Amino acid sequence: MLTIYGGQSGRFCDSISRRNFLQIGSLAVGGLNLPNFLRLKAEAATTKALPDKSIIMICLGGGPSHIDTYDMRPDAPAEYRGEFAPIPSKVPGMQMCELMPRQAAIADKLAVVRSMQWMEPCHQYGEICTGFPPKAQRPGFGSIVNRIYAGGTRRLPRFVDLGGDGSTDRRQAEDPRYVGARYRSFYPSGPGQEDLSLPKGITLERLDDRKQLLAGLDRIRREVDNSQEFEALDSFTSQGLEIATSSAVREAFDISREPASLVARYGDKNARFRYLSVQYGFEFESLIRARRLVEAGVPFVSMSVARWDHHCLVKAEGTIFDSYRTLLPLYDMAIAALVSDLHERGLSEKVAVVVWGEFGRTPRVNKTGGRDHWPSAGCALLAGGGVKTGQYIGETDSHAERPKSRAYTPQNLLATLYHFLGINPAGTIPDESGRPMYLLDQREPIRELL
Repeated sequence: MLTIYGGQSGRFCDSISRRNFLQIGSLAVGGLNLPNFLRLKAEAATTKALPDKSIIMICLGGGPSHIDTYDMRPDAPAEYRGEFAPIPSKVPGMQMCELMPRQAAIADKLAVVRSMQWMEPCHQYGEICTGFPPKAQRPGFGSIVNRIYAGGTRRLPRFVDLGGDGSTDRRQAEDPRYVGARYRSFYPSGPGQEDLSLPKGITLERLDDRKQLLAGLDRIRREVDNSQEFEALDSFTSQGLEIATSSAVREAFDISREPASLVARYGDKNARFRYLSVQYGFEFESLIRARRLVEAGVPFVSMSVARWDHHCLVKAEGTIFDSYRTLLPLYDMAIAALVSDLHERGLSEKVAVVVWGEFGRTPRVNKTGGRDHWPSAGCALLAGGGVKTGQYIGETDSHAERPKSRAYTPQNLLATLYHFLGINPAGTIPDESGRPMYLLDQREPIRELL
């Protein structure tokens, strides 16, 4: 049985459950159900054997504090500046939090947009996954890439969701909607990753018998069902069998093939960060797996990493600074390792990395030592993808409350990523009624990155 479970479960302040569960089906007992899942996320057409470019999107669910990381204000009043001091980086004038020395050491490989603004004040992934607020019901960026982008190998899914805390909500935001169910993300997570192969007792000969049986049954079903789900059933079945029998898929997800010394650069399985009053492990292995996937030919990989919703409304939970003393060093280690790893492998021009959350946090510390939701200002970190690095883009006012320079929106950042892939953000896809819908309304990329 190929059962794929999600990672951590938990809640942000909105009390929405973050439990993740997905069962793909059974190969060993009653039938071949993996293709039935794959038919919901068919591959986009491609004529290239290998991808030209790929994107890794790392979502910091809950909203990271910009004023405690990349947009510090050491001269502001104590209730704004917090408890951390800035340190110099490799790039003159590009200071970072003292708890992020590894990123400071590779600042020439990073670009941080410090004048980001969002629309929604509530927890949601809609803006960073689609560019639009959730009520707009727009398709996810990854699904659009899956459908339109010409690169990508056919041996692997083209849009992979690596899960992480809050991934149920993110998966809803990444829904393909009118782009088509066949372009949905592939979500292999947890113990199920070990089962991307044929179960015991199922040989290739038995599998071939089942292929013939499925083909006969599906011909009958097509005669009575004209739904879109059947238009590409044969190709879904073929891909399902390929995933189950191909070593390429297993190898792409298998980080045990990485040297122990490299894994140690990303993180420590025994390390824990504090979120409120609970200790959690940092999902650094997802970053390694993402690098393996883009290296193998997956155009788009998304994930959620750690917990960043630090209101800290109960004194027993500690302050945001108590949590960040444990969280930021782990975050710093993993991000610096990923960026450096891509450079060392010669992938930095072909792979873009974006790290951001659904908003920033209030520059003014609340009465219990936390910071609240703040869509008026925040940061997004980018690396690779041929963007101009070694710079901060934009600035906020003296208290880091609002952009002092031009504000950039999630649509501007996604337009930059479309530009990287060679996709025209002014292009259209018809919605359910056939009306052409633009990929983005704000189609100007962040010019300082290009």
